Amino acid sequence: QVQLVESGGGLVQAGGSLRVSCAASGRTFSSYAVGWFRQAPGKEREFVAFITWNGGNAYYTDSVKGRFTISRDNAKNTVYLQMNSLKPEDTAVYYCAADPRGNSYYSSPEYNYWGQGTQVTVSS
Repeated sequence: QVQLVESGGGLVQAGGSLRVSCAASGRTFSSYAVGWFRQAPGKEREFVAFITWNGGNAYYTDSVKGRFTISRDNAKNTVYLQMNSLKPEDTAVYYCAADPRGNSYYSSPEYNYWGQGTQVTVSS
């Protein structure tokens, strides 16, 4: 079993930066790929970023490319999402998820483990 806990969300002005973290329990976390998703009020949960188990590959949804960076520190059992040049449309609850069952890393039903989410609010 793996438990995920997100932190680092908050209120920031447009153009600002935040780094959200996903801390995991469980010795197997370092072998899991991890994705970040977000859900805005009244909208479906959407894929944001993905990183392979060793950090060798990362993928992003088009709307965050060049602004967000996903990284991980397996020694600390933590995955990060650095968010720069934030926009009001980035406002959402951000969730990390681990251990996708298949290759569809952008699909939330693929993931076995989820955190509780952290709120990110970007003011204009």
